[in-house]
Amino acid sequence: MSDPHVPSAPTAYLSANELVRRLKEGEITSREVVETLLTRIEAIDEPSSDTALNAIAAVSGEALSIAEQRDGERQRGEVRGELHGIPVLIKDNIEAVGLPGLAGSTALRGRASRDAPLVTRLRDAGAIVMASTNLSQWANIRSSRSTSGYSSSGGLVGNPWALDRSAGGSSSGSGAALAGGLAPLAVGTETDGSIVCPASVNGVVGLKPTVGKVPATYVVPISASQDSPGPMGRSVDDVALLYRVLASSIPQSTSTTLSIAVASNWRTGNPETDQLFDDFVVRLRDGGVTLSERDLALPGVEEAADEEVVLLAELFDDLTSYLKDRPGGGVTSLAEVIDYEDEHRDIEQRYFGHDLFLKAVQTGGRAGAAYYASRARNLKWAIETCLTPGLDGVEVVIAPSYGPSWKSDLAVGGDPGPASPATMAPAIAGWPIMSVPLGLVQGLPVGLAIIGRAHSEWTIIEAGRIIERVVAASNPLPSPTWRRPSRG
Repeated sequence: MSDPHVPSAPTAYLSANELVRRLKEGEITSREVVETLLTRIEAIDEPSSDTALNAIAAVSGEALSIAEQRDGERQRGEVRGELHGIPVLIKDNIEAVGLPGLAGSTALRGRASRDAPLVTRLRDAGAIVMASTNLSQWANIRSSRSTSGYSSSGGLVGNPWALDRSAGGSSSGSGAALAGGLAPLAVGTETDGSIVCPASVNGVVGLKPTVGKVPATYVVPISASQDSPGPMGRSVDDVALLYRVLASSIPQSTSTTLSIAVASNWRTGNPETDQLFDDFVVRLRDGGVTLSERDLALPGVEEAADEEVVLLAELFDDLTSYLKDRPGGGVTSLAEVIDYEDEHRDIEQRYFGHDLFLKAVQTGGRAGAAYYASRARNLKWAIETCLTPGLDGVEVVIAPSYGPSWKSDLAVGGDPGPASPATMAPAIAGWPIMSVPLGLVQGLPVGLAIIGRAHSEWTIIEAGRIIERVVAASNPLPSPTWRRPSRG
């Protein structure tokens, strides 16, 4: 089908960088942009709409007044920063004054929100924090059967390419909102795959920075060693713009001829996606990019088990510490969250339970017997066995990230769909990874992952620009199709 709200589409799909230019030249106002986007959200995102994208958790009641304030500042020559007057969405596990910050759980309703440091950076740069986005509840760490994009507070997020398909997890609302033209920029968070996955299956760009580059204070946590907020947008340049603000990072000069390794054995298992990636590698090489092909270590059962031990132990400690510190009454520990969900089973456990929460309590946190040995083994595998040899003599590694999105199914639980191992090693190591659109498979987007060393974000961004240009020259991504479920 055509765009579901044609009047707003011309403004809705403007890039952030183009909006910056038009605002500077006086061709448009921030109020006009925000008003248009809020109208679009009401028309196509609400559960009562025909499209029911359901990507937005809450809209800031001050969005329009702040837009007017930014317009006035611009007229007076008081431009605050690079994002002056640009609307930005934040994932609803990030605290911001005026937005709920629920992490998808009704257990946090009514709790006061503070401005997370990353939100302060956005506001200081002149951004309009317009709304928060739905997500997989508790960032997909609650249940081994969870459906990506579903939460008890926000419902199920749809994918603009096909509404019955998953928008990925756990930053599902951020990815779907960008693809659906609800805002030019969004912030997601990733522990292992939660920016890369929704970026890939929604056909947008997402960067998970090195852990610590973007502050995670006042972000509902899973794991201090792996959690990282990061920028998402519809182009690499837009992601670079947002990254500069979030990380307070000045662009670094990079080599004009990047050396890239192709992870030949990192496959999604989806034949069309893997073939699309192989064909792209040929075009990249034909375009003069220096490539080498190598096999990288594959994660096995032991690596996955160690990662789970680490994540659940850190969840037990870090979530409890966060809940005790957050203002307002309510749950103050993971154990109390479990009790709350048992007491409100009809809402909180309507489709699946919280087996991973129960396992987290059993770990005893970092003080548990298994934590430090599991973390040491995990790091040794990720850095010494996988990433260091994989990046030897090159600046980045590329691989397919995810295959086409799978159908959401709340009755039987989520299916993670076809995915390569690309996210796991950088997640464990805390190193950066980006997903850039690669093309379409059966009318659905698939992505390409770019992995670099710690603190090499600007090198990854430059690689992303090169890849984006090659894709655009031969296989540009069209607009989302908004396919509705078939009727039999």
